[in-house]
Amino acid sequence: MNRFPRLFALLAMAVLAGCGKPEFSDAEKKTIASLALSALPPLKTDTTNRFADVPAAAALGATLFFDPGMSGDGKVSCSTCHKIDRQFQDDLPRAVGVGRTNRRTMPLAGVAHDAWFFWDGRRDSLWAQALAPLENPLEQAGNRAAYAHYIKARFGERYERIFGPLPDLSNVPANASPLGGDAEKAAWNAMSDAQAEDVNRVFANIGKAIAAFERSIAPPQTRFDRFAAALDTGIQAPQGVDALSPEEILGLKLFIGKANCVTCHNGPRFTDGGFHNTGVPSVANLPPDRGRIDAVRQVEADPFNCFGAFRDGGASACGELRFMVKAGPELVRAYKTPSLRGAATRAPYMHAGQFSSLEEVVAHYSKAPASVEGVSEIHPLQLSDGERAALVAFLKTLAE
Repeated sequence: MNRFPRLFALLAMAVLAGCGKPEFSDAEKKTIASLALSALPPLKTDTTNRFADVPAAAALGATLFFDPGMSGDGKVSCSTCHKIDRQFQDDLPRAVGVGRTNRRTMPLAGVAHDAWFFWDGRRDSLWAQALAPLENPLEQAGNRAAYAHYIKARFGERYERIFGPLPDLSNVPANASPLGGDAEKAAWNAMSDAQAEDVNRVFANIGKAIAAFERSIAPPQTRFDRFAAALDTGIQAPQGVDALSPEEILGLKLFIGKANCVTCHNGPRFTDGGFHNTGVPSVANLPPDRGRIDAVRQVEADPFNCFGAFRDGGASACGELRFMVKAGPELVRAYKTPSLRGAATRAPYMHAGQFSSLEEVVAHYSKAPASVEGVSEIHPLQLSDGERAALVAFLKTLAE
């Protein structure tokens, strides 16, 4: 009956040293410091979007982000899936806009630090990413000509104060896009090149305004960050609510040590921003999803990518796209490493919500099953039940 309290006491003795101070090596302390939010560098200037740090652009972007008028049916906005009170995600296995999508909504805190966007990186800038859901038939299901007319009718003055004069849209069809249905495509193809250029410019600026707003969404400080800050001073051990329990400390040690989670979940956002095949299972009744390998073609074809005509600044900003890995078995079923900040409060997990709890996620990495396609990068961790529980306990400190 007293077995578990005694085991817990032994655990506490193992992870704590004199005066209740956690025992970490110098190398461990350096790694922990690198994970703290205080190590997050300032946002780099987005030279592809000269409006990225313009307050008026961010204010317009916020308006558009929450406006259901920015959809084909007038009922769906960016905030439908990116809910402000849910870390800018929606708690669903797969996002639901006008229809149900095939992937999970990603949170937005700190997203402007990324180089690639979406689970597969099919867009190469935050403003190009913001455009894709607007015309996706399962998300906001609109078309770019309709958005241009909507901006002119409802936000014309605000738009022009930021981006300059709107083009003459009087002869532009109410609904037209190179994407969408046959009627929209036909209307787009009937437009002159100048008209298409005008609509695309307004559309690109919509994305740049939304991106300016999204750049302001930063991850909040957590209990882990306060613990890391106190540990870094070396003056005193973290106390009170900022202290980590022996179990949480064991989880932290496993995270940066034996479990090797920090290989991909590194840096102050707990993500390397890269793409990895980790053997995540497919979902029944969904179309095949091959991850990064198929996104390469999409990002190259995107007219709003860094090589396109709507980029601000010079082509020197396009290094990521220029040197992008375009082929290789490592891209098959490889998905973007998500940030773990706040992860404990945003189940389910993985790109299509395959796992309902952190316990299931840790169990998956412990067993390391083979990938349904391609080769998984992970190997069995051989973690005990107690070690798995400790990892989960530590992950919860990133959301408190």
